[in-house]
Amino acid sequence: MTPALPIDPDPAPFAAKAEAVLPWRDPLAVAAGLRDAPGAVALLSDGAAGRSHVAAEPDAVWEGGEGFASLARPGWRQGVVGLAAYDGGARAATGPRPPAGDGWPDLTLARYPARLRFDHAEQRLTAVGRGVDAASAHAALERAVAFAEAAAAAAATTPAPPARAFVAESSDASYRAAVRDVVARIGSGELFQANIARAWSGALNPGGDPFDVMLRLQAGRASAFGACWRLGDRSLVSNSPELFLTYDAATGRIETRPIKGTRPRGADPISDAREAETLRLSAKDRAENLMIVDLMRNDLARVAQPGSVRVDRLFEIETLPTVHHLVSTVSGRAAPGVDAADLLAAAFPPGSITGAPKRQAMKVIAAHEPPRGAWCGALFHIDDDRRLTASVLIRTASFRMSQGLWRFRALAGAGITADSDPEAERLEVDAKIRALREALSGA
Repeated sequence: MTPALPIDPDPAPFAAKAEAVLPWRDPLAVAAGLRDAPGAVALLSDGAAGRSHVAAEPDAVWEGGEGFASLARPGWRQGVVGLAAYDGGARAATGPRPPAGDGWPDLTLARYPARLRFDHAEQRLTAVGRGVDAASAHAALERAVAFAEAAAAAAATTPAPPARAFVAESSDASYRAAVRDVVARIGSGELFQANIARAWSGALNPGGDPFDVMLRLQAGRASAFGACWRLGDRSLVSNSPELFLTYDAATGRIETRPIKGTRPRGADPISDAREAETLRLSAKDRAENLMIVDLMRNDLARVAQPGSVRVDRLFEIETLPTVHHLVSTVSGRAAPGVDAADLLAAAFPPGSITGAPKRQAMKVIAAHEPPRGAWCGALFHIDDDRRLTASVLIRTASFRMSQGLWRFRALAGAGITADSDPEAERLEVDAKIRALREALSGA
């Protein structure tokens, strides 16, 4: 039986910190050793210069639907992992909607006194303990050291596919019909773009575990924002390549990197290069990307110093194991007094998975999709220095324990514009779900 998590809406803020440098270990292996610990979370970077974080045993958990106001409380400003479900942000445009069924509320927060930080460039593993005083911080540090030692012998081997099946919740024809409807709405002037998704669902085999899916995704498909988080009877596995927001409280820098435009990887180097070049030159995909860049500029401008928002990079090709993406970078400088809660409130849900104008796009999405739940929301981490890193929850499956089995739901979508071809958009969605399909069912 899973131990009850410590629900506390307003914990006392951390006031003390203790750290210790440990021998380097693979963060995935450490996460594997902690997979059954209460509230276990792994935030895994695939980059040599990035950071990974592994933690367990949160001292406070908060769940609710009050926007991001809770993050402004002193006790939730450091050492926090959070999940903002898509529907919590969309509801302002769509009105009341039924629950998504994946168990994730509009906002979930968990605070971790004991955690492990992996600096990949330096191959440096640091155990971190935080507390309300020096004694509690050192006690948390001892737990973090124990996390690393207990996980030292864990083997992060790749398991067999854990799912019974991977079943589409709607037909190919119905998705094409949804695309045609959105194209018609765009033609009538209702909006410029909307991201329309499909969903797949199923159950893991008896004894199957969401962390098995994480291990399979990490084997040759690791992304910049890999994550596995378990809270009670809910779990989330994400292999997202997309940055939603970063915020450095020390410098005030804000950054977002929206993805719009996708092509599948080719079967050989020549065809693969051709796919990337086709994407780079695609007028449709560049227009789709530019619309979201403009939307994100507008969102950031609401909380940035006047004149500081700029486009740093436009239409860059980013190559992943199964797809090529078109990625742009927008940055700004936070206005005085702005914090992580303000940034998330200003930009959520992410523009790349809604559309433009954002409010109308969310209404159109609601007309074609049931509630999304965690998918296309944001998973975020606020570290000891109050730096925010938030990913867009694409390439993500949510899990809920029911009748002794983990049942999952996974979605993928495409940005629909005036010249979208319904079958081409369906194929793009199929390319995006491929890694999750293979990780879950092996198909």
